[in-house]
Amino acid sequence: MNQWNFDPLELSVLALVAFAYSRRARTLALRGRPVPWPRFVAFGAGLLALFVALASPIDTIGEERLFSMHMFQHLLLGDVGALLLVLGLDGRLLRPLLRFRVVHRLRVLSHPLVALPLWAANFVVWHLPALFDAALRHDAVHALQHSLFVALGMLLWAALLEPLPGPAWFTAPWKIPYVLAMWLVM
Repeated sequence: MNQWNFDPLELSVLALVAFAYSRRARTLALRGRPVPWPRFVAFGAGLLALFVALASPIDTIGEERLFSMHMFQHLLLGDVGALLLVLGLDGRLLRPLLRFRVVHRLRVLSHPLVALPLWAANFVVWHLPALFDAALRHDAVHALQHSLFVALGMLLWAALLEPLPGPAWFTAPWKIPYVLAMWLVM
């Protein structure tokens, strides 16, 4: 239970994201528009969830001994961590990223009619025996799997929680079936 995995690539990505978020939050604070502390805490908790999923003994136990621990790791990455990261975001924080044309164009991926099917397809495809086994055998495939769980989980939650304005029609009566569809896929 003491086998921590301090993969420099994974940790550097988390550190870079934390740095970028902190720098943007500081810029906003200096302009008199500080990030509300619940957002800041949520984003930090999201990064912590990803760190625990990737570096703690959960990773080793899940790969070597317990399938349930492996699935718990995926839950931390694609659901808990992704949800907390999205809760930590808003338009002010994302504005510098949206200046990049490619990022602005990719925003369509957070549309509810795109995000949910993408997330569901990703969830189903990675549980096909051939891909699941490939992820267990090859570190690069496993890293891709984890990255897609986080990224598509964030898109799924972004469509629901709307850190950026979503479609005008996507109100509570439509969000309830959206959540039910999420549960059905899982």
